[in-house]
Amino acid sequence: MVQPLDTLVETPSQTAGPYVHIGCIPAFAGIEGIYSEDIGRSPFDDGAKGEVITIVGSIYDGTGWPMRDAMFESWQADAAGVYPGQDGADPKVSGFCRFALHTDSAEFTLRTIKPGAVTGRNGQVFAPHISVWIVARGINIGLNTRIYFDDEDNSSDPLLARIEQRPRVDTLIAKTVGDGKYRFDIRLQGAGETVFLDL
Repeated sequence: MVQPLDTLVETPSQTAGPYVHIGCIPAFAGIEGIYSEDIGRSPFDDGAKGEVITIVGSIYDGTGWPMRDAMFESWQADAAGVYPGQDGADPKVSGFCRFALHTDSAEFTLRTIKPGAVTGRNGQVFAPHISVWIVARGINIGLNTRIYFDDEDNSSDPLLARIEQRPRVDTLIAKTVGDGKYRFDIRLQGAGETVFLDL
């Protein structure tokens, strides 16, 4: 008996593969001339209001080995907690950045404006944070997480409050390592596994 074909089936997911950089950040991959600079190279322009900070980190696989081919995208509000496109948003803050691990150190560097607390649709106030999306070879569906800051009051953040296993909240907190500098490592599996969000 022939199967009826009246239902569409979802296409299987595929990993990003080793070629994600070629399509998304070609200049980083050594391919010049497609764009004047890679899209999302910086989340802000000169003259943006707020504190300029730097976040460095690595992403580790389940064996503890640093991944060298991951690509990240980040989204955030400006220093006043307003997203681009909203009334009053800082026109010098796009809030979007796309970056990759440095091939020599297996670390990423995100230089950005420290975001302010964000008021949500229902009046809930979210602590200052940056949303991050990760793709790499071996990851079938991009992983979403957030970066919070250890020098901010995160105690009433609605998302952090929903994490039942309280010690895991720490996996979303960037640690201060200097003036305006933070460390945020991401672990895909095992001890200290980062909290990922189903978005």
